[in-house]
Amino acid sequence: MAWLIDFTGWSITNKVPIKSARETINILQNHYPERLAIAFLYNPPRIFEAFWKIVKYFIDAKTFQKVKFVYPKDTDSVELMRSYFDDDNLPTEFGGKAVLKYDHEDFSRQMVQDDLKTAAFWGLDDKLRSISNGHNGAEVAPEPVLLASPTS
Repeated sequence: MAWLIDFTGWSITNKVPIKSARETINILQNHYPERLAIAFLYNPPRIFEAFWKIVKYFIDAKTFQKVKFVYPKDTDSVELMRSYFDDDNLPTEFGGKAVLKYDHEDFSRQMVQDDLKTAAFWGLDDKLRSISNGHNGAEVAPEPVLLASPTS
C-alpha cells in the first residue's frame, strides 16, 4: 500500500488533532502491520515540520523510514514520488496523467461491491446479505443477559 497525502490548502485552523493522528497510526501499525510500503506527504507547510517532530515519536521506526516529504519545487522529491506511481494513475495535480472526479455515491457503491466480493471469496457472504440503501448495516451485539441479580 502506498499513501499520497496532499497537504495543499492545509492550515493551522483545519489541522488534524494530535490525538486523531496518534490513533490512526496506532490502528495502522497494530491492525495492519507491514502493509504500508511508502507514504508521501505532498506539499506540507513548514509548520507541519514542528507537528511531525511530535508525531514521529508515536511511529514505529520502520514506519518512520517509509515516510517521504515531497515539495513541488524540489524536483528530486517529486521524481522519487513519481517513481512509485504509474503516470496513467497519478493525478495531474501531482504530475501524472489521470484526471479524477470524486463522486461519493459512486465510490460508496463500489466499496459495497468490493465488500461483497471479498466476503464471497472468504465464505462470509451470509453476513452481508442485509443491505439497505446500497450500504451494509453495522452488526450490533445483542444486549447482555444478566446471569445473577445485581447486588446493592
